[in-house]
Amino acid sequence: MKGLLTQVRSYERSVQLLMVNQFTINLGFYMLMPYLAAHLSGTLGLAGWIVGLVLGVRNFSQQGMFLVGGTLADRLGYKPMIVAGCVLRTLGFATLGLVNSLPALLAASAATGLAGALFNPAVRAYLAADAGERRVEAFALFNVFYQAGILLGPLVGMVLTGVDFRVTCLVAAGIFALLSAVQIRALPARRAEDAQRESGEGTGVLAQWRGILANRPFLLFSVAMIGSYVLTFQVYLALPLEVRRLGGDGEFGTAAVAVLFAVSGLSTILGQTRVTAWCKARYEPGQALVRGLLAMGTAFVPLLLATLVPVPDSRIGLWLLAAVPPTLAALLLALGTMIAYPFEMDTIVRLSGDRLVATHYGLYNTICGIGITVGNLGTGAALDAARAAGMPALPWLTLAALGLACAAALHGLHRTGRLAAPPAAAPLPATA
Repeated sequence: MKGLLTQVRSYERSVQLLMVNQFTINLGFYMLMPYLAAHLSGTLGLAGWIVGLVLGVRNFSQQGMFLVGGTLADRLGYKPMIVAGCVLRTLGFATLGLVNSLPALLAASAATGLAGALFNPAVRAYLAADAGERRVEAFALFNVFYQAGILLGPLVGMVLTGVDFRVTCLVAAGIFALLSAVQIRALPARRAEDAQRESGEGTGVLAQWRGILANRPFLLFSVAMIGSYVLTFQVYLALPLEVRRLGGDGEFGTAAVAVLFAVSGLSTILGQTRVTAWCKARYEPGQALVRGLLAMGTAFVPLLLATLVPVPDSRIGLWLLAAVPPTLAALLLALGTMIAYPFEMDTIVRLSGDRLVATHYGLYNTICGIGITVGNLGTGAALDAARAAGMPALPWLTLAALGLACAAALHGLHRTGRLAAPPAAAPLPATA
C-alpha cells in the first residue's frame, strides 16, 4: 500500500484527483446498482418487464451517448463534463430513491446513464493528457482505484440496503454531490491552448466524426477489443450461472459468487502495477495486448476441463467442482485485464494522433458497449443450447475461441503496424 501511495504522489495533482474521483464514482455506483432490481421488483412491486425496461434505459442512454459526451468534452473542456456528469448522477440517484411512478423512474435511470456518458470519456482523456509519457503506468494505477470502488461499493450498499434502499440512494447521491463540489473547487481546468487544439476549433462536429470514422486502424482495433469486454463480463453472467447450476441458490452459491467478485477485484488491486511494469519492460504495446487476450481466452479452459469430470455424489466434491473452476477463470480474466487494460487505453490515444481524444474514447466505448450486448445475447444462447443439448462444454469452447480469435486479430494489427501512432494529421476542414 505504501508503494502504491508513493506512485500516486509522483503524478500531478490533477491525475491524483482523477484516480480518487474514479474510486468514488464506482463506490457510489456499485453501492446502489446491484440492489436496484430487487427494489423495483420487491419494494415497488413492478413487473419483470418494467424492471428490465428501467435498467435497459440506463444502459442505452449511457452507451448511446458516449460519442456525444466525448465530443462535448473535446469542445467544452474535460472538467465541465466531469462535473456535469457527477451533478446529473446526484440528481438521478436521489430521484431513484424518492419516486414510485414509472415516468420518473425512467427519467432518473436515463439521467444516471447520461451522467456516465458525460464523465467517462472526459476522465480518461484528461488522465491521458496530464499523465503524458507515463500514461501506461497512470492507467494501471487508475484501474486499481477503479476496481477498489467496484469491490467496496456492493459491501457498503448491502449494509445500507439492509436499513432501507432509499437510504442507499440518498447516500450514493450525497457521495456524488460531494464529489461534484470537490471537483469544482480542486480539479484544475485544462490549459486553454490544449483545449482549443483538441476541440478542433472551427471544425464542425460531423466533419470530426467523419474523420474518426475514416481512421481505419482505430476502428479495427475497437472491433478487435470487443471480445475482451465480452469475456470479462462473464464474471457477472456465465460464471455466476455456472456456480449456481452446480452449487445451488443457497448460502453456498451466494458465497461462491461473492468469492468470484472478490478474487477479480483483489487480484487487480494487489497485482496491477507489478504486472504492468513487468509487461512494459518486456513487450511492445501490441504484444502485451495479444497476451492479455490470450490469458482471457484460456480463462475458460478450467471450466472446459471441468465438464469432463463426472458430477460428484458427495456434497464437498460438488461444491469444489462448482467453485474452483469458475474462481480460476475469474483469476485468469483479471490477469488478462491487468495485462491489456493500460496498453489498451494508451493505444486509443496513439491511434487518435492526440487529437479529439475524448471523442475517440466515446466512440470506442459505444462500439464495445454494443459488442457486450450482442456478446451476452450469444453467451446466453450458448448456455441455453448447452443445457438443451446436454453439451456443457459448448459455452466454454465458444468463449475460449472468442479470446483466441481476438488475440489473433490484434496480432495481425500489431504485425502490420496498424497499432503504431499515425503520422501527424492535417487539420480538419472548417465548415460554414
